Amino acid sequence: MWPTQPVVGQLPYEREESPVNVIAVVLTVIALATTVAGIVLFVRAIRSIVAVSRMGQPAPDRYDHPGRRWKNLLVESIGHTRMLQWSKVGVAHWFVMVGFGFLFLTLVNAFGQLIDPRFTLPLIGHLLPYEWATELLAWVGGLSIAGLMVLRSVVGTTPGSRFFGSRTWQARYVEWTILLVMVCILGLRALEFQLFGDRLHFPLTSWLLPTVSAETAEVWIRCLAATKIIISFAWMCVISLNPTMGVAWHRFTAWVNIWFKRESSGAQALGAVPPILVDGAPLDFNELEDLDEDTALGVATIEDFTWKGLLDFTSCTECGRCQSQCPAWNTEKPLSPKLLVMGLREHAHAASPWLQAAEAVEAERARPLIGDTGEDKRAAAVAQAHGSPIQWGSDGAVAVIDPDVLWSCTSCGACVQQCPVDIEHVDHIINLRRHQVLMESDFPSELNGLFKGLESKGNPWNMNARKRMEWAKPLDFEVPIVGDDVEDLTEVEYLFWVGCAGAYEDRAIKTTQAVATLLHTAGVSFAVLGNGETCTGDPARRAGNEFVFQQLAMENVEALTEAKANKVVTTCAHCLNTLKNEYPQLGTSLEVVHHTQLLNRLVREGKLTPVAPVESSVAGRTITYHDPCFLGRHNQVYEAPRELLGAIPGATVAEMPRHGKQSFCCGAGGARMWMEETIGTRINASRTDEALTVIESNGGSGAIATACPFCRVMLSDGLTAAQGEGRGEQAEVLDVAQLLLAGVERGVSQQP
Repeated sequence: MWPTQPVVGQLPYEREESPVNVIAVVLTVIALATTVAGIVLFVRAIRSIVAVSRMGQPAPDRYDHPGRRWKNLLVESIGHTRMLQWSKVGVAHWFVMVGFGFLFLTLVNAFGQLIDPRFTLPLIGHLLPYEWATELLAWVGGLSIAGLMVLRSVVGTTPGSRFFGSRTWQARYVEWTILLVMVCILGLRALEFQLFGDRLHFPLTSWLLPTVSAETAEVWIRCLAATKIIISFAWMCVISLNPTMGVAWHRFTAWVNIWFKRESSGAQALGAVPPILVDGAPLDFNELEDLDEDTALGVATIEDFTWKGLLDFTSCTECGRCQSQCPAWNTEKPLSPKLLVMGLREHAHAASPWLQAAEAVEAERARPLIGDTGEDKRAAAVAQAHGSPIQWGSDGAVAVIDPDVLWSCTSCGACVQQCPVDIEHVDHIINLRRHQVLMESDFPSELNGLFKGLESKGNPWNMNARKRMEWAKPLDFEVPIVGDDVEDLTEVEYLFWVGCAGAYEDRAIKTTQAVATLLHTAGVSFAVLGNGETCTGDPARRAGNEFVFQQLAMENVEALTEAKANKVVTTCAHCLNTLKNEYPQLGTSLEVVHHTQLLNRLVREGKLTPVAPVESSVAGRTITYHDPCFLGRHNQVYEAPRELLGAIPGATVAEMPRHGKQSFCCGAGGARMWMEETIGTRINASRTDEALTVIESNGGSGAIATACPFCRVMLSDGLTAAQGEGRGEQAEVLDVAQLLLAGVERGVSQQP
């Protein structure tokens, strides 16, 4: 029998004994004990996470423009701009996130209900907007997390899944915690209705339970409130005992990580590669001789990362979006951006106590990040990702990262573009490469030829520098050269930066000639540096050879300054990125545009007019466009090439499934152009197959269009391989400029 009226002056728990009252008392004691334990452990865990980040080196320029940073934080977190790239998942996650924050007040309210079941928060407890919002968020948040739980089950954890390697038990535990908390909130609201009885204040829960007495409702409110507290603080205990539990900790660290993102403008960590840092300052290569002998360049040990890098690792949510987009992982390479970050996080937290003990510092520093992992690479990554970190050998020979993982990266930036918490994967990989190249001289043997050609000939193909202008000989007009035909670039509108591929590679030369012809036809004045141009250094920098990059870059900066360069147009996406985003680190200030941007403007202005053919293989063909990573993701140029293709009469433009920001890499970036693919499927073969599938579904005759010489080379090689297998016989790979030129020349030839 339920107790009736309490004796005046009695506490609620001093009423007549009953089984449910006893349960309520027991649950209350457990709830309070769990709360104390949770708070103590949580404080200890935060101190541990802070200690891990403090192991890192200084990270400059992370505090600039605080107003912008606060704006970025609000836009990315509250606006969920990065999560909403996957719209349905993003919407569901938004409700879970907002519910997690707003419904924290119901946890505060639950403590009051342990003493008085009728307790409500002062001032807002009975406000209709607060009560309606509470019920709405509990319902929608509960349904959202249930949907995400179903999604995780459907996607699974097979090697092809983005959740492969993520800690499933941790994710499930977090999901069930959120779901049960939402159920508790709705249950409490339904019981509170039994006490207050006003349906206006309980619009979404008043119908959940049958009518019970006020006394029964009160005791069950105490039980459910205690249960909610136990679930919440048990979760806090679990995550505190697992500081590498990114699926939970990102709720706290992501806010900080986003605020301290690389670019205060809000841009992602794409485009430029940051310079090498020594003691938190960019390395001045003119002062190399002044450095201590033991100064490390790049990253060799976990404490060589900046504190922001270590915060990156802690903030990883294990969502696997980066993994789902990574061209290396999706062609059976050992690199997964997610597993790499998770492995470094495990190592950082494992190493932190040792590094804080002075007597163990030197021994810990002897443990390498990169080297033989002592077991199968993919299995090692998976084992580490599942909470079984690779153990060090007594001689420190076993490493965290296998070299095949490090050198599989194409620096396409898909991981960075997808990451909802602004982890800077590419920067970390390049810093690891820098140490391997500059300090250890340990890199793939194929790069020897690349470095030799760049150092001695100024181009990666080892071609004679004097042959840079041979591409212009077949043209029926003169291409002005700075220093020969024009004194400097103030006499023309643009410097045409040809690039190494555009000068030496047969297929890219056709693009160079097409662009020069189009500019000449449109009456745009331009000049080239001729033999005064050398490689921008992009492949050297992304291969980790900062010395060679600096050498080439300083030569070019001197030439650009002497030529009084201001406006530059280039056909190479890699040259565009380096000239526009990285040369400012050396003091230049250039307006750099891609040839598709300039040509698109000329078409809009009527200075170039493509004409449809009466009869031609172009008419009725399907053109599918491949987005170069360094043009699209790294520099946000997506529309200009597509508008140009749309201006070509008589052709059908069809998109590949992966395009725009989700485009798949051709496999050439990150100096991979000069390295053999010996593991898994060739990236260019995978991308070419996707393009041919689109063309075949539209009749089988068509062109794969692109706007970067590296992409053209890789896709051409992929097409050649496919044709050897009987596919793509009526397809070809062309630059957008070539397709435009064909139409413009028809228009010129048809003029009276």
